[in-house]
Amino acid sequence: MSTRSEQDLLLREASKIVDALAQTFAPLCEVVLHDLRNPEHAIVKIENNLSGRVVGGPATELGLSRIADPEFPDSLVNYPNHFSDGRAAKSTSIGLKDSDGRFVAAICLNMDVSYLQSITSYLNDFSHTQPIDQAVETLAEPDQPNIEKTILTFASSRNKDPRALTSDEKRELMSQLQRNGLLDRRGAADQIARLLGGSRSSIYYYLENRDETA
Repeated sequence: MSTRSEQDLLLREASKIVDALAQTFAPLCEVVLHDLRNPEHAIVKIENNLSGRVVGGPATELGLSRIADPEFPDSLVNYPNHFSDGRAAKSTSIGLKDSDGRFVAAICLNMDVSYLQSITSYLNDFSHTQPIDQAVETLAEPDQPNIEKTILTFASSRNKDPRALTSDEKRELMSQLQRNGLLDRRGAADQIARLLGGSRSSIYYYLENRDETA
């Protein structure tokens, strides 16, 4: 295969990757395919266009640097960038070489993170609380044992995650929950199953076979 045919094949296969990435990360990620053999008209494909560039547009400064230096990094991942209108972006650039070690193409991903940053800011504002000088209230019945706290304390005393408890330990735990009056609470089986990583039926099994002497 000639060098030109190999490079054309590389561009053709890279185009498939661009299509797949664009569909996967739509609509917040622009995916661009550059033909580095033609820097003045390097853009041969642009999907989820966020930058306003067009096919036939020139290579970026980074692209020109990659063309000029065969030792340029093959991949630059998650570096800060911005679109022409000022929106913040997170970019990744992947250079593709032929069998002679020359950069032929680049796949670039430019994710619009301004929207995500806005959501993060909104959530931070929404969840912000303001301390008060008055007495602090607790939204729970006073002096009542707590199912989750009991289970976590039990597992912690054995240096385990609740999901890693053995069958014998789970039976012992059920006895402790029973003694604390926690098994009669509404939704107790569902909550215990969630914390132990089991099903309601498995919880009923441990209830029926709990260690009555513990």
